[in-house]
Amino acid sequence: MSRTKIQHISDVPVHDAIIEAVPGIGNVGKLVVDGLVASYDSKIIARILHPDMPPHATLDSEGLLRPPHLSIHSVNIGAQTVLCICSDAQPTTAAGQYEVAESILDFVKDRSDSRLYVLAGLAMDPEAQGIHVVCSEESTRGSMEEHGIEVRTGQPESGMIGLAGLLVSLAPLHEVEAIGLVADTVGGATDARAAERLSMFVQDKFGLNIGMDLDRTQAIASRLLESVGISEAAIAEISGEHGYGDLYV
Repeated sequence: MSRTKIQHISDVPVHDAIIEAVPGIGNVGKLVVDGLVASYDSKIIARILHPDMPPHATLDSEGLLRPPHLSIHSVNIGAQTVLCICSDAQPTTAAGQYEVAESILDFVKDRSDSRLYVLAGLAMDPEAQGIHVVCSEESTRGSMEEHGIEVRTGQPESGMIGLAGLLVSLAPLHEVEAIGLVADTVGGATDARAAERLSMFVQDKFGLNIGMDLDRTQAIASRLLESVGISEAAIAEISGEHGYGDLYV
């Protein structure tokens, strides 16, 4: 029996897509999803709880203490609405990640016909700036290729770990269409340039209005770094404000 609990807060609205990202290499996907939630009209509709999440309760925007969780937000972006699944952490055990992945996929199957986009980063050399489209079903791959979207068969070479990899690979078992979108990144705490490339790729290739410019992704990156106690001077250096303009953040 799964140990995952979902706290339902409001009804799921009609939406165009579902986007998921949790902390990872360069926090590339997280910067995109956090940026959407922070930049547009958003409303939390559910919290996903699991006992293997790091035991760190945090204050929400209203000053109320909340248990560790993943959030599901409804975000209105112009005429489009997307569901954003995000968190500051994921379960620390393989079993916990598996259970949360299955619970998210069940939630999607029961409440949505929309595609699930899972955003992540792949550590590469600074010169690499690719976006890798990863599928777990032949039909999904065929649909992508019919629309001129290349689906990689050799990258990420080592696969995908954690919640991201489980969501994409388990999706067919739950009758959910899922796509992994993995951006090359130099890694580190945040890579705002990779997040910008990833958001623009999704906008250009899939018609979702989630493209964010570098200024916005850098602002979200600064908030993320401040939340984990990195100084403003360090943020400025990482962001290229001390002569490192070509450094990814």
